[in-house]
Amino acid sequence: MSNVTGEQLFCPLLQAMKEHSLNNNTKANIVVVCIHGLVSCLGILENALILWVVGFRLRRRTVASVWVLNLAMSDFLATLTLPLFTFYLSSSHSWELGGPLCKAQASIFFLNMFVSAFLLAAISLDRCLIVAKPVWSQNHRSVAGAWKVCALGWLWAAVNTFPYLLFRSVTEKQDGRKLCYHNFALYSSPRVTLERDCKVRQAATAISKLLVAFLFPLVMIAGSYIQIGVSLRKRRRRRKQSASRLTDAMIVSNNNGASGSPNTPTTMKTNIFLKPPSSGPSLALTPTALSPSTNPSQLSQSFTKMVTFVIAAFALCWAPYHIFCMIEVTAQYWHNNLYLVEVGLPLATTFAFLNPVLNPILYAFSCPNFCVRIQQSLGAVFDGLVEEGGGLLTVPGRSLRAHIRRKSSRDVNLGMPKGSCSPCPSDFQPSYPPPSPSIGLKEICMDRTRQGSYNEVEQD
Repeated sequence: MSNVTGEQLFCPLLQAMKEHSLNNNTKANIVVVCIHGLVSCLGILENALILWVVGFRLRRRTVASVWVLNLAMSDFLATLTLPLFTFYLSSSHSWELGGPLCKAQASIFFLNMFVSAFLLAAISLDRCLIVAKPVWSQNHRSVAGAWKVCALGWLWAAVNTFPYLLFRSVTEKQDGRKLCYHNFALYSSPRVTLERDCKVRQAATAISKLLVAFLFPLVMIAGSYIQIGVSLRKRRRRRKQSASRLTDAMIVSNNNGASGSPNTPTTMKTNIFLKPPSSGPSLALTPTALSPSTNPSQLSQSFTKMVTFVIAAFALCWAPYHIFCMIEVTAQYWHNNLYLVEVGLPLATTFAFLNPVLNPILYAFSCPNFCVRIQQSLGAVFDGLVEEGGGLLTVPGRSLRAHIRRKSSRDVNLGMPKGSCSPCPSDFQPSYPPPSPSIGLKEICMDRTRQGSYNEVEQD
């Protein structure tokens, strides 16, 4: 007995969907198509802008920028398929673009779903390690490692997407419309009944999507943020205890000094500033590197806020889709749910498509001083979004440099001899106090004579 092909037989659920007659409101469809078309164009432009800014306009790559860049690539691919779905809606819900584009559209949709879930879980775990294991993160966390994790995420998503590419096909309905949908009757085994094969495959794909692309990532995200809260609470408690012991010691010292005893110890407060090493794992072991204000692994408030918004948008946009996928599984046993699936699943899918459109908006409005930066340059909009520890990433831009020159010109000593370095403007002050004035002026300064403008001399 040969294998059953999709042209010969269909799963019972797909057969019932084929028999559904055309019933649509033309005026309502026109409104939906127009809105969907505008959203499609907006999504493509937004994600293309994010790719351009994060991929080509950032002078220094950070781990945070790698996360954002890969999320933007996934969202950009997803938004490229939105015009295909718009054309499907404009054709009275009939897929007239052929089988290859049907498979491509579905594959990119599911690829975006799996990649987004994987990356959001990885970002949350990364944030957790920064707080819970700061020394380990400082020594092992790198841009190359982030790219490896992202490559693993893309590979993992491609493996999970393959079944949907395999079973996607175009089916003609009785009313003449064409349906781009999964047909689990394809490649059916002759050793089992067709109905059982369809039920098992339908349930397996729906449950795997729910677990791998939604529940497991959300559990990992929730666990990471719980651990972050616990670690920060412990850190605050230790700081309070240290401050209390220091206060008690100073009180005892002052009391002994007031008694006039010649052997009374004197407490002196000394500030020691250490220049952090330029490279090497010892960076995490220096007092300067571990200080709260200068730790490069310190959480960026802007990036943390952006991640929180993106996770919330992911959960809200994809939850209805997974709910209706599970209802679709039950429709094989309770046929009354079939109408609910036919009406609700396309709406839930459209709602899921909003996720890659919303993400660039969340990136932009999570940037500090968005309204001010948008007036400077497009590159300046994202300056600080993917900072780590403050000041590790600068976006070059003509208007931004002009803005810095105008702002720093007020602090320039015009009487300084030619060839000397002027003090650093406030925008480029180092995050640590220099151990001596010579180091502060020699290694971190604004070179005025070589380029005619203030350019930060980076320490290698």
